[in-house]
Amino acid sequence: MIVGVGSAQYSHTIRNPFTLGERIEMIWSVVKQERLLGRVIIVGVPDTNGVHSLWVQTLKAWLPEFDTAYTNDPLSRRLLKEGGIRVVSIPFFKRNLYSATRIRELMLKGEHWEHLVPEPVADYIKKRALIERLREIEEIIQL
Repeated sequence: MIVGVGSAQYSHTIRNPFTLGERIEMIWSVVKQERLLGRVIIVGVPDTNGVHSLWVQTLKAWLPEFDTAYTNDPLSRRLLKEGGIRVVSIPFFKRNLYSATRIRELMLKGEHWEHLVPEPVADYIKKRALIERLREIEEIIQL
């Protein structure tokens, strides 16, 4: 399985507070915990900044060869289909609860969020003081 980490060039924003390396380490910690080593490749993929006609070609350039993509995003589905890639929907699991936006909001408010992510991810975020970074980013934006 190939995990493409999108918006790879962004970090230190409210929407993407973590670096690509940090995001990969968080995913990798869960891959190790679930004993999926050797079955998963994690690759960062940059955005094409609204140039949708280049997006599938960017995926093909940055990722190992693939013929099926899993996504529920309507635009991604459309672009992948037009690019000749088979698209499969992912069943949502309590999406209103397991939302990255919601989890970041809980972090910013100082509320409990740890139960919403795998334990190694919560440990990683705490150990590296990444919530403090998120709060500083929010302060900078409000200036």
